[in-house]
Amino acid sequence: MNPPTPTTPSTPPTPEADPNATPTHPSTPPPPTDPDSLADYAERAYLEYALSVVKGRALPDVCDGQKPVQRRILYAMQRMGLGHSGAGGAGAAAGAAKPVKCARVVGDVLGRFHPHGDQAAYDALVRMAQDFAQRYPLIDGQGNFGSRDGDGAAAMRYTEARLARISTLLLDEIDAGTVDFVPNYDGSTQEPRQLPARLPFVLLNGASGIAVGMATEIPSHNLREVASACVALIKNPELSEDELLALLPGPDFPGGAQIISPAADIAQAYRTGRGSLKVRARWRIEDLARNQWQLVVTELPPGVSTQRVLEEIEEITNPKVKAGKKALSPEQAQLKASLLALLDTVRDESSKDAAVRIVFEPKSSRSSPDELIAAMLAHTSLECSVPINLTLVGQDGKPLPKSLRQMLSEWLSFRQQTVTRRTQHRLERVLERIHILEGRALVLLNIDEVIALIRSSDEPKAALMARFALSERQADDILDIRLRQLARLEAIRIEQELSELRTEQGRLEEVLAQPASLRRLLVREIEADAKAFGDARRTLIQPERKASAEVKLIDEPVTVVVSAKGWVRARSGHGHEAGGFAFKAGDALYGAFECRTVDSLIVLGSNGRAYSVPVASLPGARGDGQPITSLIELESGTQPQHYLAAAAVVQWLLCGSGGYGLLAATEDLLSRQRAGKAFLALAEGESLCPPAPVAGAQQVCAVSAAGRILCFELAQLRHQPKGGRGLQLISLEAGDRLVGAQPYTRSVRIEGTGRGAKPRVETLEVRSLNNARGPRGGKGKPGNFGFKPERIVRVL
Repeated sequence: MNPPTPTTPSTPPTPEADPNATPTHPSTPPPPTDPDSLADYAERAYLEYALSVVKGRALPDVCDGQKPVQRRILYAMQRMGLGHSGAGGAGAAAGAAKPVKCARVVGDVLGRFHPHGDQAAYDALVRMAQDFAQRYPLIDGQGNFGSRDGDGAAAMRYTEARLARISTLLLDEIDAGTVDFVPNYDGSTQEPRQLPARLPFVLLNGASGIAVGMATEIPSHNLREVASACVALIKNPELSEDELLALLPGPDFPGGAQIISPAADIAQAYRTGRGSLKVRARWRIEDLARNQWQLVVTELPPGVSTQRVLEEIEEITNPKVKAGKKALSPEQAQLKASLLALLDTVRDESSKDAAVRIVFEPKSSRSSPDELIAAMLAHTSLECSVPINLTLVGQDGKPLPKSLRQMLSEWLSFRQQTVTRRTQHRLERVLERIHILEGRALVLLNIDEVIALIRSSDEPKAALMARFALSERQADDILDIRLRQLARLEAIRIEQELSELRTEQGRLEEVLAQPASLRRLLVREIEADAKAFGDARRTLIQPERKASAEVKLIDEPVTVVVSAKGWVRARSGHGHEAGGFAFKAGDALYGAFECRTVDSLIVLGSNGRAYSVPVASLPGARGDGQPITSLIELESGTQPQHYLAAAAVVQWLLCGSGGYGLLAATEDLLSRQRAGKAFLALAEGESLCPPAPVAGAQQVCAVSAAGRILCFELAQLRHQPKGGRGLQLISLEAGDRLVGAQPYTRSVRIEGTGRGAKPRVETLEVRSLNNARGPRGGKGKPGNFGFKPERIVRVL
């Protein structure tokens, strides 16, 4: 029967808002009672808390690349004898300790170094053992440590762990005087301030964390490339950015994938410490029997799981009706139809032999693989953005964003200090050993006299020191020496060891005295570690165009029919008679626009905003169509006022009743948002006039409600692609308003209402229009229509 497992030391109470917060020390002064200083106290207390979170938990250190909890886990496991070179039991790997239950590790970490929640410490341990989360896992885990699909690890009482082989690069030199030790949380033992990292692990494994007021997102990199960059900087500290990026071209993610961002974007992110890279999955086309084929995804971007991709495809092919809606939106229906036209089935075939294997079967073998790939990349996380935020705790202890060069330079400075301290520490041990051996050699030369002196003296230590000029340390060693060490063979061994130690002494003193020797030693060690632990790059860096989410449409003629009450529909072909359109009772025709299926219907709201709806998404001609308000999102109190549909390059004259207008193309009015975009600026009380196509005209005729008319050159107006108020078309008197402005070539027709509400029409030819010519912005001339103008129409 197994003995009971020791219980984890109880943790001090922690605030609910922060399960990992450091317990309050009993000596913390109480908050001040003076109301005048309460704000100062709160500011100071929150700042201390923020710095504690930033430096004590969330951000990694540039020196060893570890957060405090990670550093404490590694150090605790080494103390427990779980290192790669520890004494292993039966069945343990050669040179590696036998793994133990993770509960033992977590208990030791909490009891000695990290008095926080056990789950937080276990989660950190699990992440350090996940090969899909870290490029170079520092812990060798046995058992269920989770999966990239989001499955959690088994409880700590089931899993086992020991240090991985690469952890020796962090821990091997810790007892060689390389780093400072500080008291633990209760002063009962010591813990390292940093680990003596032989390589910059902050770049090798990266880091992710959210602190107070700052965050970090450092991607992982390839060990060989990082080592090459470090060696190059040692040899030439003035290395150019281009030369540095040639050695370290970009991140190297644990799951591989492909970086498609251009080299300029990667360089900018490394130069500023902030940026975003586009990463996409990698795949291959597998040929099957009978000319069939299938698309197989084998590598995913970081943070993307197989389960997530399958859920996204399910959401597209089997969409749910949005809250507050009775049916699928046109966008959902269109996307579903376009994807189902390409994709037949998708399944997950991932296994132990293939960490990632997602199989996509096309609807038809005649489909283009490129078309299916583009659709998958555009509509799922197979292509996504990966942020870069190189914020970390620098060598000076300050948390700041740094460039790639600064990170490497600070780590090299730390490594130089570490090697110097290690060399000094070793030199002290060598000199101490030489001192002892020199005393032993002197004794062996006078062994009979030494024995006689010890036997006859009451104070042999003092007698030896006086007779042979020995130090106190040498005298103690001689008195503690065993008789078997007085043999003749021992004298030979002492001379050999002395010779070796004096040679090592000279080498160590050379490293300490000559910076060039120190740099050569750094280079040799980095190159040796790269050879021992380096591997090939997994992530392909190859710039590609971002996948487009556009749905291919058949370009064919269509007529968009809009009713006066805003019901829209599309009828195939051109040349339809207006009298053949049927409408609901009380409704009538607003306009019929002959265009193409690749064009868009533009809706101009009473607030001057422009809304666009793809013509291909409009309902068919059967029935009365669909209200335009269901296809766009109007602001409260806004009504659709005017419509237009034409090719993207068609120009329009847009104006308001205040007498101002501008020129714009159809493409200027397009918006990806259902809420449209602000375009024509209208003053309080103004309304939008009907849009008028330019269509090759050179003159403009503006008519006011008071019957004034002004004609001027179209060239006097400005094309404003971003909209605005425009230029003044005609100067209006108080109480007057602009009815409309129409570009023309031959004549225009003025429509209005006469006495008895009788419709009146008058056509103005070029001769009459020339009589009303003047500069843009003038008052114009009276039209003497005999009725009140309400609309101006171009006569072709």
